[in-house]
Amino acid sequence: MLFKAVIKSRIPSCEFVVIARQLSKSTHGSKVVNSTDEALEGIESNITLLSGGFGLSGVPDTIINALKEKSHIQNITAVSNNAGLDGRGLSQLLVTGQITKMISSYIGGNRTFEKMYLTGQIDLELTPQGNLAERVRAGAVGIPAFYSPTGAGTWLEEGKLPVRYDETGTKVLKTSVPREVREFNGRKFLLEPAIVGDVAFVKAYKADTLGNCWFRGASRNFNSVMGRNAKLTIVEAEHIVEPGEITPEDVHLPSIYVDRIIQSVTPKEIEIYKHSEEATEITQPPQEVSEAELKRQKIVKRAAQEFKDGSFANLGIGMPTLAPNFLPESINVTLQSENGILGLGPYPVKGQEDPDLINAGKETVTLAPGASLFGSEESFGMIRGGKIDLTILGGLQVSAKGDLANWGLPGRVKGMGGAMDLVSNPKATRVVVVMEHVDKKGRAKILEECKFPLTGRRCVSRIITDLAVFDVIDEKLVLIEIDPATTVEEIKSKTEASFEVSPDLKSIEI
Repeated sequence: MLFKAVIKSRIPSCEFVVIARQLSKSTHGSKVVNSTDEALEGIESNITLLSGGFGLSGVPDTIINALKEKSHIQNITAVSNNAGLDGRGLSQLLVTGQITKMISSYIGGNRTFEKMYLTGQIDLELTPQGNLAERVRAGAVGIPAFYSPTGAGTWLEEGKLPVRYDETGTKVLKTSVPREVREFNGRKFLLEPAIVGDVAFVKAYKADTLGNCWFRGASRNFNSVMGRNAKLTIVEAEHIVEPGEITPEDVHLPSIYVDRIIQSVTPKEIEIYKHSEEATEITQPPQEVSEAELKRQKIVKRAAQEFKDGSFANLGIGMPTLAPNFLPESINVTLQSENGILGLGPYPVKGQEDPDLINAGKETVTLAPGASLFGSEESFGMIRGGKIDLTILGGLQVSAKGDLANWGLPGRVKGMGGAMDLVSNPKATRVVVVMEHVDKKGRAKILEECKFPLTGRRCVSRIITDLAVFDVIDEKLVLIEIDPATTVEEIKSKTEASFEVSPDLKSIEI
C-alpha cells in the first residue's frame, strides 16, 4: 500500500514530504488456493497436526478428507479434543493408519477410536480439556510450560494414565509422564508442557482472501487457538470474502496466523439432536414411569434447588443438564458450556437446530438474551479462574473426604473431558455431584476411598442421590437430608463410607 505522510519541520519554511511504502504480509495478495492438493502441498510424514472442532461442530472435514487420500503421509500425532465419529473427521485417519498418536481429552462415542486404543493400535495421551486448550495456547505464544491446578492428586500427576495397551487391552505398555508439582498459595499445581504444531487445520464460517477469519456460534471452540499455533495453518471457510467484508472488530483469527485458505465443501452435521419438546418431557411424565426414571426425576428436581439467583453455573452432561427445567421463575442463572458459550438458552424446537450451536454434550441448543461466545481456551480460563459459581456433575464414585471419580472404570474409557478442570478450584466453584445411590448391581457408590481413577481430590461439596443428600464438611461426610420413603438404616446399608447424621436432618422436598 502506498501512502503519503507530510512531516513539518520546526525550522521555518522547511517542509518535507516523505513518501513511505508499507509492505506487510497481509498485502501480498490472496491466500486462497484452488484445490486440496495445493492446500496440502509440502506436508510430509512425522508431523504434529492440530485440528479444530468439538464433536462434529467446526470440524475441518474438507481438508481432513483430502489428507485421507494422501496415504504416503504417515506417523501423524494428531491434537484434537476428540476424533469425530466413526467414518467422520479424524477417525478416518485412524482407520487408514496415518494417525499413530492422539492427544485428546475425550474418546466419546467413537467406537473406532476406543477400539484402536484398547487394542494397542495407537497411543493416546489423555489430557484434560482445559489443559489441552491452554497447552496449545501456550505453544502459540512462545511459553514452553505453565502450572495448572487441573489434575492435581490424580493419575495425571502420578503418571498413571495409560498411553498404550497391549493387543488384549489388559496390559498397559506405556503410561503418561508424571508431572512436576509445585505449591502456590497453599495449592498444588502441575507443570504442563506446551504443544507446538507443525500444521493446523481450521474451519471458519468466513475468511477473507488475506486470511482474516470469523467463526460462527460455538464453532470457534478449538479452532481459533489452534489456528494461532502451527507453522502452517490451513483454513477451510464456508464463505470466502473480500478484505473489508469482515469488520476489524469481528476478526477472531487475524490474517498473520493464516497461510492457506480453501473453500469448504462438506456439509455440516449434528451429532445429537435435542429439542425443547424433549426437554419438557420429564415435567410431564407418562402414566407408567420406570423405577430408574423416578429415581432420575427425584435427583434432578433436588439438584435444581442448588442454583442461586444471579449465579453462573456449568452443568455436566446427562442428569445435570435437566436441572434448569425445574428452576423457580424467580431464579435467574447464567449457564456456561465449556466449548465456548456463556448464556445457554433452551433446546431448539424441531426444525430450528443449528450445527454451530451445541453444548458440551454435543446437543443442539439456543442462546439466551445477553449470551456471549468465545474459544475453549477462554472458557476454561473462566473455570480455572473461579468465575463459575457452581458446577453440577455426574459421578461414578465419591469418597467420604470428597474425592470424585467420574471418567473411567475397568473396560470403559471415555476420557475426562473438562471434568478435571471443572473441579480444579473447589474453593471458588462449588462442586455438586448427582448420582444414584448404588450402581446397577446394588454396590455402593459412596465409599471410604474411590476405587476408580480420580477426577479430583477433596473437591466435592455436596452429593445428591435418590435416597439422600450429603455434605462434605472438613473432609467428613454428613447426612443432611433424607428421602421420606427411606430410613437412615437403609442409607447406612447402601453406603460404604461412614457418615455423621446432622442434628438438623430434614426430609428431601421436591
